[in-house]
Amino acid sequence: MTGPVSGRGDLARRLGVYVVTGTDPGRSRGHLDVALAAIAGGADAVQLRAPELTDDELLPLARTLAARCATAGVLFLVDYRLDVAVDSGADGVHVGQCDDYATARTRLGTDPLLGVSVATVADVTAAEAAGADYLGVTVWPTRTKPEAIAVGLAGLRAVTAATQLPVVGIGGIVAGNAEQVLGAGATGVVVISAVSRAEEPAAAVRRPASIVRRCRTLRAGDGG
Repeated sequence: MTGPVSGRGDLARRLGVYVVTGTDPGRSRGHLDVALAAIAGGADAVQLRAPELTDDELLPLARTLAARCATAGVLFLVDYRLDVAVDSGADGVHVGQCDDYATARTRLGTDPLLGVSVATVADVTAAEAAGADYLGVTVWPTRTKPEAIAVGLAGLRAVTAATQLPVVGIGGIVAGNAEQVLGAGATGVVVISAVSRAEEPAAAVRRPASIVRRCRTLRAGDGG
């Protein structure tokens, strides 16, 4: 692992640009291609999300990415597959409201990171009680997870005001609106199809990465 326990103090910085993998069959682009492009483009974190794969199919890929991300100093997370996350040496797992996140910390142990998707202040309280290290908020609707509740910038502000945990915004985020998400209190932005379906995925990561760096510089200059 890249050391999530020792790195929890700077977790907000390590979640600045968070790329979730996807595929683009038209370009013969798979999860590994997207993840490696994300690393090359300067992503801070990569999440392997491949609901179409079984655990047995996912584990070798997760182990490969855990090693590549560790070498690059990039956080590596697995989407909701706790066993795969642990067995692959991932830095942690991200779970949703439909997953059994209340027992996830017990199953994971103390070291791996636990991210939880939330939509309301009540969700925040429950996630914190469950031992979450960071939270994800769906800002705008996303085709990747159409069942997710999009709360808009106002909902994002409500969540960030209710917690001291790092919060990443997800859903419909591209370079053009990333600054709005950060301005609403998020410490990072999650990009999915904007990278996996981009003509040049590494370049599609560099654009929001530069925005995150600029916003951090401005916040530091304001003393925030």
